[in-house]
Amino acid sequence: MESADGQRGRDGGSLRRSPLNVIMSQIRRKRSFSDRKPLGRFLSRSSSQTGIPEDGEPEAREDKGGQSSGDSERHMGWGGVSVFLQRLGKKSDSRNLRLGHCDLTATDLLELASLLQFLPQLEEVDVSWNELIGGSLAALTSHMQQVSGIRTLRICSCRLNANDVAALGNSLGSVPLLEILDLSWNSGVGGGALQGLLGKLQPVLRELHLVACQLTAADAAVLGGVVAALPRLSLLDVSCNPQLSQEVDAGGFKQLAASLSHATNLTTLRLQACGLTANGIDALGGSLRYLPSVRELDLSCNKQLSGGLSRLTCHLAHVTHLESLDLHLCCLSHSDLEQLIQVLPSLTSLTELDVSSNQEAGGVVRPLVSALPVRQMRRLPLNSCSLNEESFNALG
Repeated sequence: MESADGQRGRDGGSLRRSPLNVIMSQIRRKRSFSDRKPLGRFLSRSSSQTGIPEDGEPEAREDKGGQSSGDSERHMGWGGVSVFLQRLGKKSDSRNLRLGHCDLTATDLLELASLLQFLPQLEEVDVSWNELIGGSLAALTSHMQQVSGIRTLRICSCRLNANDVAALGNSLGSVPLLEILDLSWNSGVGGGALQGLLGKLQPVLRELHLVACQLTAADAAVLGGVVAALPRLSLLDVSCNPQLSQEVDAGGFKQLAASLSHATNLTTLRLQACGLTANGIDALGGSLRYLPSVRELDLSCNKQLSGGLSRLTCHLAHVTHLESLDLHLCCLSHSDLEQLIQVLPSLTSLTELDVSSNQEAGGVVRPLVSALPVRQMRRLPLNSCSLNEESFNALG
């Protein structure tokens, strides 16, 4: 016979079961899983708190994890970008990637290329002054389609060769919004490599910088074809290419000059130290009359212009919006300066005129100042112009 205490113990155990637990136990046995899950969560703590997952919860968690895997991957990718930039001493920026003077190697370029997929908002890339990446640019350009929103690309002084330029040209179709391209200080761009860009630049390009690229007269002809296909071009800088305008009669520079007449949106033209001669300036002058929007014209450091400036000044009157004219270090003769003075009254928007380092300028300061709109002038450098007492009196 069982003791009364034992019987009471069993009865007490039954009584200790909550009525709610009894009801829920019956409901769980009868209802389907789809009905059971919401009710269980409504009347009890979440399974993550109790430590006992309800039926079907593991699958739900897996689905949730699948939905966030893309975000997680992007987060990890951005972390990789941040680590890469920190290693180079640069701050993370999702829109601007400025890696100038970072001693990048071909290996770094490969790593950078693999990270582009995590920079969909990128607008500017600057890898200038990294000479060790020359010959390896294809590692980067082959991934340009992942950053199709790029508007500015600067690859200055990187020892680019013809293969690099060709690889860049092949990738330009992937960046249809590119507005600024700067390949300056790459001597390998000249000597025929420029051909790799012909027909590849997008019509939206506004600025093209090719300073000190050792461009030849043959390159000038190619550049003419490039410029002719860029209706929105507003700035062209081909300074410090002393062979660019050589052999004018052969047609190279003439073709470039002629193509400029189609660049009706051109506002800045820089031809500093391009070996311009009287014949070259004559070809250029013929196009200027079709470019009334030009505001900055730099013809400085072209010593062979001496005695031939009249071939330009006869066309300058058509450039009615010209604001800055740079003719320093051009060995201008007294006759050149007289021709310039005659056209100055027509340049009513002029605010900057640089005739410094022209010895003859010291003798024409008075008529020069008289012909200028002095009240609006911001710059008039006259250093190294052999100024005399009369010159200083005129300036006073």
